Amino acid sequence: MPQLRLKTATGRWALLATVLGTSLAFLDATVANLALPHIGAEFDTSLAGLQWVVTGYTVSLAGLILLGGALGDRYGRRRIYLVGVVWFGLASLLCAVAPNIGALIAARILQGVGGALLTPGSLALIQASFHPDDRARAIGAWSGLSGVATAVGPFLGGWLIGGPGWRWIFLINVPLALVVIAVTVRHLPESRDEAATGRFDVTGAVLGAGALSALTYALTIGGTASTRVTAWVTGASGLVLFAVFLLVEWRRSHPMLPLSVFSSTQFSAVNAVTFVVYAALGGVFFFAALQLQIVVGFSALAAGAALLPITMLLLLLSSSAGALAQRIGPRWPMAGGTALATLGALLLARIDAQSSYVVDVLPAATIFGLGLALLVAPLTATVLASVPTHQAGIASGVNNAVARTGQLLAVAGLPLLAGLAGGDYQEPEVFSTGYRMAMFACAVLLAAGCLLSVLMVRDDALRQPTRPTVARAP
Repeated sequence: MPQLRLKTATGRWALLATVLGTSLAFLDATVANLALPHIGAEFDTSLAGLQWVVTGYTVSLAGLILLGGALGDRYGRRRIYLVGVVWFGLASLLCAVAPNIGALIAARILQGVGGALLTPGSLALIQASFHPDDRARAIGAWSGLSGVATAVGPFLGGWLIGGPGWRWIFLINVPLALVVIAVTVRHLPESRDEAATGRFDVTGAVLGAGALSALTYALTIGGTASTRVTAWVTGASGLVLFAVFLLVEWRRSHPMLPLSVFSSTQFSAVNAVTFVVYAALGGVFFFAALQLQIVVGFSALAAGAALLPITMLLLLLSSSAGALAQRIGPRWPMAGGTALATLGALLLARIDAQSSYVVDVLPAATIFGLGLALLVAPLTATVLASVPTHQAGIASGVNNAVARTGQLLAVAGLPLLAGLAGGDYQEPEVFSTGYRMAMFACAVLLAAGCLLSVLMVRDDALRQPTRPTVARAP
């Protein structure tokens, strides 16, 4: 197995290949939120329709990302990564030509399938290809450099939305995918788990995706009185499917989700932090993009630029945060990061129709961005260090699934918690009241992440990685 060093030309090209592919998903997620008001206006859809533009992508991504990681471990992580990039590019083209909201949601679901194939491969390739001494810094660099796309996205996406139209935010993914393919084929080494055998757990993938879909649908329609009974029935069905999914995964000899990885208490702890933190992030970015345009009156470009400090701080500081965690341990960087992000979310909750960018938006975005910059790289490095290298694919897949599930349930459930439904997003005063409540809920989630980091993350998690015992179900 290659042991690349980050300071070599080969190592830098390999890192660039993973960054470019991940940027496809990052860029799309950022810009799609900015386009929601314009999509809603063109298709005359409800808030539920806008939620599904976001959650449709996340359902298939979260439901299939474990299968994507397993496919990479078996058939080659680079090979499956390339398949995901091609798939994502073609699905983006379908999004760009969608004639109605239903077709757009369907194309977004297909995008999620491509994302499920490429996302786990990027981090797994870093973990398997780089020398152990360089992995934390490489992951930090990956986090920061991936933020370039997120930084460029608001400007490019806002300009496209206000110029040729929102469809171009998806169309631009096609040439970017071609660049990713060229760099990956030329520079990224292949890796796989030679011990991976047995049949694929298609049943587990179907049950997992079905459970997430049912729960998401229930949360999305739960705010309307006429559909409340349907929401309860669908939600209960989702919980039953999830219970069956866990049972199937426990009993299978080669499950999509090997529950044995959770025998590492450190792996379980960091995934708990991941769930609450990424749920908060999903809520913050979904609601902030709408609040800045609908209530404050920003254009799509201005709304994206308003949150630019978040991505710039991720870009500038993530690599250093990864190195800091390698030196002193991940507990306090993660705890400090979540604490700062909590304060940032509370400040973002103050944004209303009278807010000014310099006094209200900029300080909140800066503090929130500092928190994320301190948190993301140590969290990711700790997840991958908590399992043996040959399980890097499944570890990355599990952590990504946990993160996307948190985002999915937040975007589906926070409008219900905030009392928003139907056309409420078209009423600035009504939406602003719900926005404030949703941001407070996000702050609570981030505070929970801080507490979990202090109590459950070990200082030596990166210096002395754990080796979970692999148990077989009866």
